[in-house]
Amino acid sequence: MRLPPVPGPRDVLALVERGGDAVEQLLGAVPRLVTVLDDAEALVRRVGGLVDGIDATRSAADGVVERSEATVQQADELLASATRHNERLAALLDRLEPPLTRLQPTLDRLAETTDAREVDALVELVDHLPALAHKMEVDIVPVLDSLSTVAPDLHDLLDVSRELNQMLGQIPGLGRMKARIDKQQETEGRG
Repeated sequence: MRLPPVPGPRDVLALVERGGDAVEQLLGAVPRLVTVLDDAEALVRRVGGLVDGIDATRSAADGVVERSEATVQQADELLASATRHNERLAALLDRLEPPLTRLQPTLDRLAETTDAREVDALVELVDHLPALAHKMEVDIVPVLDSLSTVAPDLHDLLDVSRELNQMLGQIPGLGRMKARIDKQQETEGRG
């Protein structure tokens, strides 16, 4: 919007010199001058509002910059941590790569030949391992430990059985029966 020209002090003096018409013109310019002043005041208020808005925007931008700096710092810390973890993982992979490469054919064959039922059976076996371990420890291992003391008793029992067998062979009529049983057992043992 273009503002109407405002008469300056020289214009006012020139008008006074021109006389009464000039005074009338000067008085006619007063409302225009009031309008210009009102417009100038409104413009100043708008500029003040814009300056306030600019200040608020600058404050908000400062807050965003501060948060951005904090975010950048956190990102730097996370990156440093990730770098440390990456180095550890790289070292671990370097150590594991040779054995895994050697195991690859075995793993491939295992994957190709393993049936879901076999996996289920293995899971069931693993579920039973605690009970099996308990039975081994409580029932079977003590029996195995006692076998060393049973062996001499078994030898004595075998000796007594042989003597009894010889005595039975000397009873009349039982000798032939014993020979027939021995021959039958020998035949069954070969077959």
